[in-house]
Amino acid sequence: MLDINAVRNDFPILNQKVNGKPLVYFDNAATAQKPQVVIDAIEKYYSEINANIHRGVHTLSQLATDAYEEARKKVQHHINAKEDKEIILTAGTTFGINLVANGFGTLLKAGDEVLISAMEHHSNIVPWQFACESSGATLRVISMDQNGELVLDTIDELINKNTKIVAVTHVSNALGTINPIELIIRKAHSVGAAVLIDGAQATPHIKPDVQALGCDFYVFSGHKVCGPTGTGVLYGKEEWLNKLPPYQGGGEMIKTVTFEKTTYACLPHKFEAGTPNIAGGIALGYALDYMNGIGFDNIAAYEHELLEYGTKRLLEIEGLKIIGTAKHKTAVISFNIEGIHPYDVGVIVDKLGIAVRTGHHCTQPIMDFFGISGTIRASFSFYNTKEEIDIMVEAVKKAKQMLL
Repeated sequence: MLDINAVRNDFPILNQKVNGKPLVYFDNAATAQKPQVVIDAIEKYYSEINANIHRGVHTLSQLATDAYEEARKKVQHHINAKEDKEIILTAGTTFGINLVANGFGTLLKAGDEVLISAMEHHSNIVPWQFACESSGATLRVISMDQNGELVLDTIDELINKNTKIVAVTHVSNALGTINPIELIIRKAHSVGAAVLIDGAQATPHIKPDVQALGCDFYVFSGHKVCGPTGTGVLYGKEEWLNKLPPYQGGGEMIKTVTFEKTTYACLPHKFEAGTPNIAGGIALGYALDYMNGIGFDNIAAYEHELLEYGTKRLLEIEGLKIIGTAKHKTAVISFNIEGIHPYDVGVIVDKLGIAVRTGHHCTQPIMDFFGISGTIRASFSFYNTKEEIDIMVEAVKKAKQMLL
């Protein structure tokens, strides 16, 4: 079980006041807060071993390289990848998806199909549109229902001999829905299609096992798992990473360079051109250590309590409707109040020290499906409390009184 007071003491930002009120931070689906151990890791790198990696024989370069590569191994073990060379350290989920989509754009042709779902973040839509436009392939979409769950009745039709890659989110950032990715992966592999899983919203709550899942690619962002912004992970099976061309050219990703021809470095460096976010990569390793120290089973159990409690309390408000009522969800509640624009509620509760997200959450197709312009999204983390939910509910009630 979590010692919530001890956990909260690990996050210095939670002790501050916003607009004269104690901060209630419910925007965790956008980015998580950072524990002191992660902040310290960044400071230590710049204070003690700041140097470029992989390229120097001097002591600081070796120390920085060792620390960075140790972080790669931490990611490997965290997601149970077979080899550490299957871990590409990136700038985030968006970067990882674009890397894969750009590579697949060179492999696709007219008549091929790319399959995504109706609940994707724009970052898992637009790159595949680019790939299809450049190759002549067709983009197809798995539909969803009014509960915010994928409609899988037509999955055998959608995943067929023309399907070359299926790219779906593990967890919806706008709805909290946990998708049946195991089924989708199995169906895709039955026709020889590759599978990319967008794990940006899953990894703060669920510890993925990529070998058990069998996915070909899995991407996530460091900043959503209590790590720094500008960090992320692309896991790819070795066979697929070897098939894809480099996404960027420059230093580190080369084996030999002449004016006539360039050959590429072995994995993972083939996809890591230029100087990376070294401090961020190292600190990401510390963030994963921290979360594993708490335990993802403990995190999941506690956050489920928060989800159930928050759902119950919010539904006490007359006229409030929750958007996304899937049976299997993470701790995300998107809601609207009849007759009130989400932005207006967000502004008022911010004045009371409460951080929620309003808008379409980079999922305009979801909002179009429900016929709304956006939602108010409260997303909980393991350092939040039921008392904070009570504060938010009272603030939303006050906003309703002011706006109606």
